[in-house]
Amino acid sequence: MLRNRAQRADALLRRRLDALVPRLLDETGVDCWVLIGREYAEDPVLRTMLPADWLSARRTTILVLTKDRRVAVSRYPVGENFEAIWNPEDEPDQWRRLDALLAEIDPDTIAIGTSPHQAHADGLTVSMHDRLRSALRPEIADRVVSGGDLGIRWLETRLPEERATLAEATSVAHGILRRGLSHEAITPGSTTTDDLVWWYRQTVHDEGYDSWFQPSVSIQRQSDDPTAVIVEGDFLHVDFGIVFDGMCTDQQEHAYVLKDGEDGAPAGLTTGIRTANRVQDILLSEFITGRTGNEILRAALDRCEQEELDALIYTHSIGVHGHGAGMTIGLWDQQQGVPGAGDHQLFPDTAYSIELSATQFVPEWDSDVRFMLEQDAWFDGTDVTWLDGRQTEPHLI
Repeated sequence: MLRNRAQRADALLRRRLDALVPRLLDETGVDCWVLIGREYAEDPVLRTMLPADWLSARRTTILVLTKDRRVAVSRYPVGENFEAIWNPEDEPDQWRRLDALLAEIDPDTIAIGTSPHQAHADGLTVSMHDRLRSALRPEIADRVVSGGDLGIRWLETRLPEERATLAEATSVAHGILRRGLSHEAITPGSTTTDDLVWWYRQTVHDEGYDSWFQPSVSIQRQSDDPTAVIVEGDFLHVDFGIVFDGMCTDQQEHAYVLKDGEDGAPAGLTTGIRTANRVQDILLSEFITGRTGNEILRAALDRCEQEELDALIYTHSIGVHGHGAGMTIGLWDQQQGVPGAGDHQLFPDTAYSIELSATQFVPEWDSDVRFMLEQDAWFDGTDVTWLDGRQTEPHLI
């Protein structure tokens, strides 16, 4: 099973390199892309180009990509995608070999792994940057530019076939999340929020998946009782995600713990989730190719204000990283826009964790309740679609 998964991953990587690199080089105006990382200090972008049986880089790994060439200025070939072109017996200095290669290619622009705005594309360490700069002849060094936009586009762009993997990952994660919101994991009056957090972590581990963040479980209730023990009448919130076949998920849902004699949640709790659904609908309708995250945020919040919805929007890209490279649409504490990541444009074939909240008065509790929803979605250039549906009413325990 693991071997088959590795073979699929390597085949997918080959297809991504063939299909995306030439296109993204053209799109970003880059002639040559140089990625450099050391063992245990890998550039995040470089890591996504390593073969499945490389669990880390080896020594200093240098990849050079153009529209028609992919090589490794390294002693070893990097899988089947990057031929090794450095022979230490002929040229003992790896960096001098890189300089000679770049002089041979003679590109107008050479992108490297630096980005002022997004960590995913800022993986070139200071020491490696210094080595690179000192090794290149001046006329080559003058052509070096930030490859931040190129790295982000590589990380955020998915092949259409990857949508199926993301959808399966989302479905599997939904299954675990909702099992946790049941008597399989919760005994009212006994189970604590921390017990449920660790039930999620243990279940993910036992079923062969990975976690990219610690789940969280919180309670809103009619009383002011601060206890962390889950009891009847509680309104639970779970923030949960897994890593499935190299893809991350990120989801938030709510559940109500029925009191004796109840067969449903208070109507106000269901209405509140539907209100948060309305905020989702507004946000997704503002997804237009070429818009920035900050533009989408402003347009969506303006419409929420017009409809008198008390909303916060904090949506992010998702994929090989949970908080992925790409467009950010607000942070919970930055509702006026996010400099840098919020200025990134929306592109087709990208995936997002649609994360937001709506606060609404619940008559049965005579108080405001915050409804926090998060679901994973796919943008094809025209439409946004849920990868595995969304929550429209409270789960019942």
